[in-house]
Amino acid sequence: QVQLVESGGGLVQAGGSLRLSCAASGSSFNIRAMGWFRQAPGKEREFVATISGSGRAIYYKESVKDRFTISRENAKNTVYLQMNSLKPEDTAVYYCAARPITVTSTKRDEYSSWGQGTQVTVSS
Repeated sequence: QVQLVESGGGLVQAGGSLRLSCAASGSSFNIRAMGWFRQAPGKEREFVATISGSGRAIYYKESVKDRFTISRENAKNTVYLQMNSLKPEDTAVYYCAARPITVTSTKRDEYSSWGQGTQVTVSS
């Protein structure tokens, strides 16, 4: 298991930027694929982005592909989500998640560890 703590959320105007961080503690961070998911009020938790253990494989939800960037620093046990050109529809609680293996996944059920979430609110 790995413990995850997200930070960096907040209130921003449309068109603005935020960078989310997720600090991991526990073993073998560098062999774990990491993901970001989000959940808006009244909606199911949805996939946003994922990155493999090495950082070489990355995938995004189509609607964020040209605006968000996922990255990781294995030496710091941290994964990031840089969010630019934010829109009101990006408003949600953002969750960091870890898989027990290095292969990426867009499926919520394939992640075994989750953070507590950080609120992102984009005003119009």
